[in-house]
Amino acid sequence: MGAGDTDEALAAQGDRAAFSRLMSATKGELHRFITRYVGDPDEALDLTQETYAAAWLSIRRYDPGRPFGAWLRTIALNKCRDWSRRRRVRRLVRGVMGLDAPEAMAVGDPTPCAEDRIDDRRRVERMNRALRELPDGQRAPLLLAGLEGRSHVEIGQILGLSSKAVELRIARARKALLDGLGPSQ
Repeated sequence: MGAGDTDEALAAQGDRAAFSRLMSATKGELHRFITRYVGDPDEALDLTQETYAAAWLSIRRYDPGRPFGAWLRTIALNKCRDWSRRRRVRRLVRGVMGLDAPEAMAVGDPTPCAEDRIDDRRRVERMNRALRELPDGQRAPLLLAGLEGRSHVEIGQILGLSSKAVELRIARARKALLDGLGPSQ
């Protein structure tokens, strides 16, 4: 390993140890991002693994001059979009209520909830539903900015957009969220 070799450069050359170090450094943030995107921690774990597998398979196409995290987020977003499409198709074919519906989530919960916990759960579910209903072009920039604190420039690199386009999409997403949440009950 030369003095100027970075894990990114070594990984791009197929170095498994360097790729493993990059995985260790990015897995927490990536999993949190995917969880927020799909709304299901178990699915997010699978999608995180799929993202790293896809990244390894295409590592030779990675440009070490580009931030590894941005490249990885692009792959993750594609995996999340694929997951969302598959999920919609499964729901259509089955024609049944999804397991993430509020009614289904409440089944088998042995813990009695106080009224405020029920209200909190409803608010969280309303927020998650409103997030899921956002168009992908708005949801991704909003999550990257709001939850990960990424700059418009970083988000633009991840999504292939100008920072002005990112700013516009985030503003539209926030407005759509407010409209989608409607008045509090």
